[in-house]
Amino acid sequence: MFEKLQKKWKVNGVQLALIICTFAIGGSMTGFVGKKIMNSLSIQEDWLWAVIYIILITIIWPIAVIIISIPFGQFSFFSRYIRKIGVKMGIVKG
Repeated sequence: MFEKLQKKWKVNGVQLALIICTFAIGGSMTGFVGKKIMNSLSIQEDWLWAVIYIILITIIWPIAVIIISIPFGQFSFFSRYIRKIGVKMGIVKG
């Protein structure tokens, strides 16, 4: 599995480890920040809470991953990765 990712992303083993750590820490940070924001909003409806949380996480995740990628030295990889996602979603022009 890791060899496939290395070939797909064209990175070496150390870079792959740093990328995986960035994904893990960025995702955890996204969940933590998202919960803090949602708790401060005090929304009562379960369905509304879920909808707002999903939208919030979708906005926070790319920002968190970019921030975490800087100290790990993977900013260029993640800026390309997030741009590619934006193009696929139709948010960014390719």
